[in-house]
Amino acid sequence: MTMRSRTKSCLSPKTLAIAMGLALIANAVSAQEMDHSKMNMPMPEPAVKTPAPAKKAAAQAPVKKAPPKQAPLKKRSATAAPKPTMDHSTMHGMDHSTMPMPAGDTSMPGMDHSTMPMPAGDPSMPGMDHSTMPMPAGDSSMPGMDHASMTMAPTDPREPIPMLTAADRAAAVPPSGGHAVHDNSIQTFLLLDRLEAWNANPGTGFEWEGQGWIGTDLNRLWLRSEGGQVAGKLESADLEVLYGHSVATWWDVVTGIRHDFKPGASQDFAAFGVMGLAPYKFEVQATAYIGQGGQTAARFEAEYETLLTNRLILQSLVEVNLYGKNDERRGIGSGLSTIEAGLRLRYEVTRKFAPYIGVVRERAFGRTADLLQLDGKDINDTRVVAGLRLWF
Repeated sequence: MTMRSRTKSCLSPKTLAIAMGLALIANAVSAQEMDHSKMNMPMPEPAVKTPAPAKKAAAQAPVKKAPPKQAPLKKRSATAAPKPTMDHSTMHGMDHSTMPMPAGDTSMPGMDHSTMPMPAGDPSMPGMDHSTMPMPAGDSSMPGMDHASMTMAPTDPREPIPMLTAADRAAAVPPSGGHAVHDNSIQTFLLLDRLEAWNANPGTGFEWEGQGWIGTDLNRLWLRSEGGQVAGKLESADLEVLYGHSVATWWDVVTGIRHDFKPGASQDFAAFGVMGLAPYKFEVQATAYIGQGGQTAARFEAEYETLLTNRLILQSLVEVNLYGKNDERRGIGSGLSTIEAGLRLRYEVTRKFAPYIGVVRERAFGRTADLLQLDGKDINDTRVVAGLRLWF
Protein backbone atom coordinates (compact mmCIF):
# COMPACT_ATOMS: atom_id res chain seq x y z
CA MET A 1 0.00 0.00 0.00
CA THR A 2 1.32 3.44 -0.96
CA MET A 3 1.51 6.52 1.29
CA ARG A 4 -1.34 8.23 -0.58
CA SER A 5 -3.68 5.32 -0.11
CA ARG A 6 -2.75 5.13 3.63
CA THR A 7 -3.44 8.87 4.10
CA LYS A 8 -6.73 8.65 2.32
CA SER A 9 -7.93 5.91 4.59
CA CYS A 10 -6.99 8.01 7.68
CA LEU A 11 -9.16 10.91 6.51
CA SER A 12 -12.26 8.84 6.16
CA PRO A 13 -15.63 10.33 7.37
CA LYS A 14 -15.63 8.17 10.53
CA THR A 15 -12.22 9.44 11.53
CA LEU A 16 -13.29 13.04 10.93
CA ALA A 17 -16.41 12.66 13.10
CA ILE A 18 -14.38 11.25 16.01
CA ALA A 19 -11.87 14.07 15.75
CA MET A 20 -14.59 16.71 15.76
CA GLY A 21 -16.25 15.15 18.82
CA LEU A 22 -13.01 15.17 20.75
CA ALA A 23 -12.50 18.81 19.83
CA LEU A 24 -15.95 19.77 21.11
CA ILE A 25 -15.37 17.95 24.41
CA ALA A 26 -12.05 19.71 24.86
CA ASN A 27 -13.67 23.09 24.25
CA ALA A 28 -16.46 22.35 26.83
CA VAL A 29 -13.91 21.35 29.47
CA SER A 30 -11.83 24.43 28.86
CA ALA A 31 -14.97 26.62 29.11
CA GLN A 32 -15.64 25.33 32.62
CA GLU A 33 -12.24 26.43 33.84
CA MET A 34 -12.32 29.74 35.66
CA ASP A 35 -10.38 32.70 34.45
CA HIS A 36 -9.41 34.14 37.79
CA SER A 37 -7.77 37.10 36.13
CA LYS A 38 -11.24 38.43 35.15
CA MET A 39 -12.66 38.14 38.71
CA ASN A 40 -12.85 41.33 40.68
CA MET A 41 -12.33 39.45 43.98
CA PRO A 42 -9.29 39.87 46.19
CA MET A 43 -7.44 36.57 46.42
CA PRO A 44 -5.21 35.51 49.26
CA GLU A 45 -1.50 35.68 48.62
CA PRO A 46 0.36 32.41 49.20
CA ALA A 47 3.36 32.18 51.51
CA VAL A 48 5.82 31.53 48.62
CA LYS A 49 5.26 33.29 45.30
CA THR A 50 6.88 32.35 41.97
CA PRO A 51 6.49 33.99 38.57
CA ALA A 52 3.87 32.37 36.36
CA PRO A 53 4.99 30.77 33.09
CA ALA A 54 4.79 32.90 29.98
CA LYS A 55 2.51 30.49 28.16
CA LYS A 56 -0.08 30.46 30.96
CA ALA A 57 -0.02 34.27 31.30
CA ALA A 58 -0.44 34.60 27.56
CA ALA A 59 -3.32 32.15 27.55
CA GLN A 60 -5.07 34.01 30.35
CA ALA A 61 -4.59 37.44 28.77
CA PRO A 62 -7.94 38.98 27.62
CA VAL A 63 -8.59 39.31 23.96
CA LYS A 64 -10.60 42.55 23.76
CA LYS A 65 -10.04 44.62 26.84
CA ALA A 66 -7.61 44.32 29.67
CA PRO A 67 -9.08 44.22 33.19
CA PRO A 68 -8.33 46.91 35.72
CA LYS A 69 -4.97 46.91 37.33
CA GLN A 70 -4.79 43.50 38.89
CA ALA A 71 -1.96 41.57 40.33
CA PRO A 72 -1.16 38.68 38.00
CA LEU A 73 -1.83 35.21 39.32
CA LYS A 74 1.32 33.47 40.37
CA LYS A 75 2.00 29.84 40.70
CA ARG A 76 2.01 28.36 44.16
CA SER A 77 5.10 26.75 45.47
CA ALA A 78 5.49 23.06 45.97
CA THR A 79 4.68 23.42 49.66
CA ALA A 80 1.38 25.23 49.04
CA ALA A 81 -1.82 23.33 48.34
CA PRO A 82 -2.81 23.13 44.66
CA LYS A 83 -5.44 25.59 43.58
CA PRO A 84 -8.78 23.79 43.15
CA THR A 85 -11.03 24.28 40.21
CA MET A 86 -13.85 26.63 41.20
CA ASP A 87 -17.49 26.12 40.23
CA HIS A 88 -19.05 29.60 40.21
CA SER A 89 -22.61 28.20 40.39
CA THR A 90 -22.23 26.79 43.90
CA MET A 91 -18.67 27.85 44.91
CA HIS A 92 -17.98 24.44 46.48
CA GLY A 93 -14.43 23.36 47.20
CA MET A 94 -13.14 26.83 47.95
CA ASP A 95 -11.34 27.58 51.21
CA HIS A 96 -13.18 30.69 52.43
CA SER A 97 -11.57 30.68 55.84
CA THR A 98 -8.73 33.00 54.72
CA MET A 99 -10.92 35.37 52.69
CA PRO A 100 -12.32 38.56 54.24
CA MET A 101 -16.10 38.26 54.18
CA PRO A 102 -18.85 40.73 55.17
CA ALA A 103 -19.89 40.28 58.80
CA GLY A 104 -22.95 38.12 59.33
CA ASP A 105 -23.03 36.54 55.81
CA THR A 106 -23.82 32.83 56.07
CA SER A 107 -25.09 32.33 52.52
CA MET A 108 -22.07 30.27 51.36
CA PRO A 109 -21.86 26.66 52.55
CA GLY A 110 -18.60 25.04 53.39
CA MET A 111 -17.12 28.02 55.19
CA ASP A 112 -15.54 27.90 58.63
CA HIS A 113 -17.25 30.83 60.32
CA SER A 114 -15.61 30.26 63.68
CA THR A 115 -12.49 32.22 62.62
CA MET A 116 -14.37 35.17 61.10
CA PRO A 117 -14.94 38.41 63.03
CA MET A 118 -18.65 38.67 63.88
CA PRO A 119 -20.72 41.55 65.27
CA ALA A 120 -21.44 41.24 68.98
CA GLY A 121 -24.78 39.68 69.87
CA ASP A 122 -25.51 38.08 66.43
CA PRO A 123 -26.68 34.49 67.11
CA SER A 124 -27.67 33.77 63.49
CA MET A 125 -24.57 31.69 62.59
CA PRO A 126 -24.22 28.15 63.87
CA GLY A 127 -21.03 26.80 65.28
CA MET A 128 -20.19 29.87 67.36
CA ASP A 129 -19.69 29.95 71.12
CA HIS A 130 -22.08 32.72 72.14
CA SER A 131 -21.32 32.38 75.84
CA THR A 132 -18.13 34.43 75.46
CA MET A 133 -19.74 37.23 73.45
CA PRO A 134 -20.92 40.46 75.09
CA MET A 135 -24.72 40.52 75.20
CA PRO A 136 -27.14 43.43 75.70
CA ALA A 137 -28.59 43.54 79.21
CA GLY A 138 -32.08 42.08 79.60
CA ASP A 139 -32.04 40.04 76.35
CA SER A 140 -33.31 36.54 77.17
CA SER A 141 -33.89 35.43 73.58
CA MET A 142 -30.61 33.48 73.28
CA PRO A 143 -30.32 30.01 74.79
CA GLY A 144 -27.31 28.89 76.72
CA MET A 145 -26.89 32.07 78.73
CA ASP A 146 -26.62 32.20 82.50
CA HIS A 147 -29.09 34.94 83.37
CA ALA A 148 -28.58 34.44 87.10
CA SER A 149 -25.15 36.09 86.91
CA MET A 150 -26.47 39.13 85.05
CA THR A 151 -27.15 42.32 86.98
CA MET A 152 -30.30 44.19 86.03
CA ALA A 153 -30.82 47.85 86.70
CA PRO A 154 -33.96 48.46 88.80
CA THR A 155 -36.74 50.26 87.00
CA ASP A 156 -38.85 52.77 88.89
CA PRO A 157 -42.47 53.57 87.90
CA ARG A 158 -42.88 56.63 85.79
CA GLU A 159 -45.48 58.10 88.13
CA PRO A 160 -45.45 56.86 91.76
CA ILE A 161 -48.87 55.86 93.15
CA PRO A 162 -50.01 58.50 95.63
CA MET A 163 -51.05 57.55 99.13
CA LEU A 164 -54.78 57.21 99.85
CA THR A 165 -56.30 59.99 101.86
CA ALA A 166 -59.50 60.23 103.88
CA ALA A 167 -61.06 62.30 101.10
CA ASP A 168 -60.32 59.54 98.56
CA ARG A 169 -61.95 56.89 100.75
CA ALA A 170 -65.01 59.09 101.32
CA ALA A 171 -65.38 59.70 97.58
CA ALA A 172 -65.35 55.94 96.86
CA VAL A 173 -68.49 55.34 99.00
CA PRO A 174 -71.80 56.50 97.45
CA PRO A 175 -74.10 58.59 99.61
CA SER A 176 -76.60 56.60 101.63
CA GLY A 177 -79.54 58.81 100.73
CA GLY A 178 -81.06 58.58 104.19
CA HIS A 179 -81.44 54.76 104.11
CA ALA A 180 -78.50 52.82 105.51
CA VAL A 181 -77.79 49.31 104.28
CA HIS A 182 -77.95 47.54 107.65
CA ASP A 183 -80.52 49.71 109.36
CA ASN A 184 -83.53 48.49 111.33
CA SER A 185 -85.99 51.28 110.59
CA ILE A 186 -89.76 50.83 110.43
CA GLN A 187 -91.24 50.65 106.93
CA THR A 188 -94.81 50.33 105.59
CA PHE A 189 -96.40 48.71 102.55
CA LEU A 190 -100.00 48.41 101.29
CA LEU A 191 -101.08 46.43 98.22
CA LEU A 192 -104.59 46.17 96.73
CA ASP A 193 -103.94 43.14 94.56
CA ARG A 194 -107.55 42.85 93.34
CA LEU A 195 -110.06 45.65 93.11
CA GLU A 196 -112.41 44.45 90.39
CA ALA A 197 -115.99 44.38 89.15
CA TRP A 198 -117.99 42.15 86.82
CA ASN A 199 -121.47 41.78 85.37
CA ALA A 200 -123.33 39.44 87.72
CA ASN A 201 -126.77 37.88 87.40
CA PRO A 202 -128.56 39.84 88.69
CA GLY A 203 -126.81 43.18 89.13
CA THR A 204 -123.08 43.90 89.33
CA GLY A 205 -120.46 42.11 91.34
CA PHE A 206 -117.57 43.68 93.22
CA GLU A 207 -114.58 42.01 94.92
CA TRP A 208 -111.40 43.01 96.69
CA GLU A 209 -108.29 41.40 98.11
CA GLY A 210 -105.39 43.22 99.70
CA GLN A 211 -102.60 43.02 102.23
CA GLY A 212 -100.17 45.31 103.95
CA TRP A 213 -97.57 45.38 106.68
CA ILE A 214 -95.71 47.70 109.00
CA GLY A 215 -92.44 46.88 110.72
CA THR A 216 -88.83 45.97 110.09
CA ASP A 217 -87.16 43.36 107.91
CA LEU A 218 -87.46 40.69 110.63
CA ASN A 219 -90.65 41.53 112.49
CA ARG A 220 -93.86 42.85 110.93
CA LEU A 221 -97.52 43.36 111.66
CA TRP A 222 -99.55 42.00 108.73
CA LEU A 223 -103.07 42.94 107.65
CA ARG A 224 -104.94 40.79 105.13
CA SER A 225 -108.49 41.12 103.88
CA GLU A 226 -110.75 39.84 101.10
CA GLY A 227 -114.44 39.80 100.32
CA GLY A 228 -117.12 40.58 97.78
CA GLN A 229 -120.65 41.69 97.18
CA VAL A 230 -123.26 41.07 94.49
CA ALA A 231 -126.04 43.53 93.59
CA GLY A 232 -125.11 45.71 96.53
CA LYS A 233 -125.38 42.85 99.05
CA LEU A 234 -122.26 41.82 101.00
CA GLU A 235 -121.67 38.13 100.39
CA SER A 236 -118.37 37.58 102.21
CA ALA A 237 -115.77 39.60 104.10
CA ASP A 238 -112.91 38.83 106.49
CA LEU A 239 -109.97 40.61 108.13
CA GLU A 240 -106.76 39.03 109.47
CA VAL A 241 -104.33 40.66 111.89
CA LEU A 242 -101.10 38.65 112.06
CA TYR A 243 -97.63 38.92 113.51
CA GLY A 244 -94.96 37.81 111.09
CA HIS A 245 -91.37 36.85 111.84
CA SER A 246 -88.77 36.15 109.18
CA VAL A 247 -87.35 32.63 109.49
CA ALA A 248 -85.57 32.33 106.13
CA THR A 249 -84.87 34.34 103.04
CA TRP A 250 -88.25 35.38 101.58
CA TRP A 251 -90.21 33.38 104.16
CA ASP A 252 -92.23 34.52 107.21
CA VAL A 253 -94.10 32.58 109.88
CA VAL A 254 -97.36 34.32 110.82
CA THR A 255 -99.74 33.94 113.72
CA GLY A 256 -102.77 35.99 114.83
CA ILE A 257 -106.54 36.19 114.53
CA ARG A 258 -109.12 36.22 111.75
CA HIS A 259 -112.56 37.77 111.95
CA ASP A 260 -115.30 36.81 109.49
CA PHE A 261 -117.99 39.43 108.97
CA LYS A 262 -119.94 37.43 106.37
CA PRO A 263 -121.46 35.03 105.49
CA GLY A 264 -123.89 34.62 108.34
CA ALA A 265 -123.07 35.83 111.81
CA SER A 266 -119.61 37.04 112.59
CA GLN A 267 -117.05 34.50 113.78
CA ASP A 268 -113.47 34.58 115.05
CA PHE A 269 -110.57 32.21 114.32
CA ALA A 270 -107.07 31.77 115.63
CA ALA A 271 -104.69 31.74 112.67
CA PHE A 272 -101.15 30.49 112.06
CA GLY A 273 -99.28 29.69 108.89
CA VAL A 274 -96.44 30.57 106.49
CA MET A 275 -96.11 32.94 103.56
CA GLY A 276 -93.33 33.76 101.17
CA LEU A 277 -91.71 33.22 97.79
CA ALA A 278 -91.33 29.56 96.76
CA PRO A 279 -88.86 28.31 94.11
CA TYR A 280 -89.60 29.43 90.55
CA LYS A 281 -91.10 32.65 92.03
CA PHE A 282 -94.44 31.30 93.21
CA GLU A 283 -95.96 33.51 95.91
CA VAL A 284 -97.51 31.17 98.45
CA GLN A 285 -99.78 31.63 101.47
CA ALA A 286 -100.84 28.65 103.59
CA THR A 287 -102.88 29.34 106.76
CA ALA A 288 -104.77 27.12 109.19
CA TYR A 289 -107.63 28.35 111.43
CA ILE A 290 -109.28 27.17 114.61
CA GLY A 291 -112.65 28.86 115.29
CA GLN A 292 -115.43 29.01 117.79
CA GLY A 293 -117.42 25.86 118.46
CA GLY A 294 -114.56 23.67 117.30
CA GLN A 295 -114.76 24.80 113.66
CA THR A 296 -111.53 24.39 111.71
CA ALA A 297 -110.56 25.72 108.33
CA ALA A 298 -107.60 26.05 105.98
CA ARG A 299 -106.83 28.34 103.08
CA PHE A 300 -104.17 27.85 100.46
CA GLU A 301 -103.29 30.48 97.84
CA ALA A 302 -100.63 30.42 95.09
CA GLU A 303 -99.84 33.19 92.63
CA TYR A 304 -97.45 33.41 89.69
CA GLU A 305 -96.66 36.35 87.42
CA THR A 306 -95.43 36.02 83.82
CA LEU A 307 -93.72 39.09 82.36
CA LEU A 308 -94.79 39.30 78.71
CA THR A 309 -93.09 42.69 78.44
CA ASN A 310 -91.67 45.11 80.98
CA ARG A 311 -95.16 46.52 81.52
CA LEU A 312 -97.55 43.78 80.33
CA ILE A 313 -97.87 41.07 83.01
CA LEU A 314 -100.06 37.96 83.18
CA GLN A 315 -101.05 36.94 86.72
CA SER A 316 -102.23 33.40 87.53
CA LEU A 317 -104.02 32.77 90.84
CA VAL A 318 -105.44 29.71 92.57
CA GLU A 319 -107.24 29.76 95.93
CA VAL A 320 -108.51 26.68 97.81
CA ASN A 321 -110.75 26.69 100.95
CA LEU A 322 -111.39 23.73 103.24
CA TYR A 323 -113.48 23.28 106.42
CA GLY A 324 -113.46 20.69 109.16
CA LYS A 325 -117.22 20.48 109.88
CA ASN A 326 -120.56 21.55 108.44
CA ASP A 327 -121.98 24.99 109.20
CA GLU A 328 -125.35 25.23 107.51
CA ARG A 329 -126.07 28.74 108.80
CA ARG A 330 -123.12 30.04 106.76
CA GLY A 331 -123.58 27.71 103.82
CA ILE A 332 -120.36 25.82 104.57
CA GLY A 333 -119.90 22.07 104.24
CA SER A 334 -117.10 19.89 105.56
CA GLY A 335 -114.14 18.95 103.41
CA LEU A 336 -113.18 20.74 100.21
CA SER A 337 -115.42 23.78 100.00
CA THR A 338 -114.49 26.01 97.01
CA ILE A 339 -111.72 26.44 94.42
CA GLU A 340 -111.20 29.69 92.56
CA ALA A 341 -108.82 30.07 89.59
CA GLY A 342 -108.20 33.18 87.56
CA LEU A 343 -106.06 34.77 84.86
CA ARG A 344 -105.60 38.54 84.91
CA LEU A 345 -103.64 40.52 82.33
CA ARG A 346 -102.51 43.93 83.59
CA TYR A 347 -100.66 46.85 82.09
CA GLU A 348 -98.49 48.82 84.50
CA VAL A 349 -98.82 52.47 83.61
CA THR A 350 -96.55 52.91 86.60
CA ARG A 351 -95.45 50.30 89.10
CA LYS A 352 -98.05 51.58 91.53
CA PHE A 353 -100.97 51.83 89.10
CA ALA A 354 -101.98 48.99 86.77
CA PRO A 355 -105.42 48.39 85.19
CA TYR A 356 -106.24 44.79 84.20
CA ILE A 357 -108.83 42.48 82.67
CA GLY A 358 -109.26 38.79 83.34
CA VAL A 359 -111.31 35.63 83.51
CA VAL A 360 -112.25 33.94 86.83
CA ARG A 361 -113.89 30.60 87.46
CA GLU A 362 -115.16 29.50 90.89
CA ARG A 363 -116.66 26.13 91.79
CA ALA A 364 -118.15 24.64 94.97
CA PHE A 365 -117.70 21.01 96.04
CA GLY A 366 -119.32 18.49 98.36
CA ARG A 367 -121.71 19.62 101.04
CA THR A 368 -121.00 23.29 100.27
CA ALA A 369 -122.32 22.79 96.71
CA ASP A 370 -125.49 21.21 98.08
CA LEU A 371 -126.14 24.10 100.43
CA LEU A 372 -125.62 26.64 97.62
CA GLN A 373 -128.12 24.84 95.39
CA LEU A 374 -130.69 24.83 98.19
CA ASP A 375 -130.18 28.62 98.44
CA GLY A 376 -130.71 29.03 94.67
CA LYS A 377 -127.09 29.87 93.82
CA ASP A 378 -124.82 28.51 91.11
CA ILE A 379 -122.08 26.12 92.11
CA ASN A 380 -120.10 26.96 88.94
CA ASP A 381 -119.50 30.64 88.33
CA THR A 382 -117.44 31.94 85.38
CA ARG A 383 -117.03 35.69 85.02
CA VAL A 384 -115.07 38.29 83.06
CA VAL A 385 -113.61 40.93 85.35
CA ALA A 386 -111.92 44.32 85.01
CA GLY A 387 -110.15 46.17 87.76
CA LEU A 388 -107.13 47.97 89.15
CA ARG A 389 -104.02 46.90 91.02
CA LEU A 390 -102.63 49.55 93.37
CA TRP A 391 -99.87 49.71 95.94
CA PHE A 392 -98.60 52.42 98.23
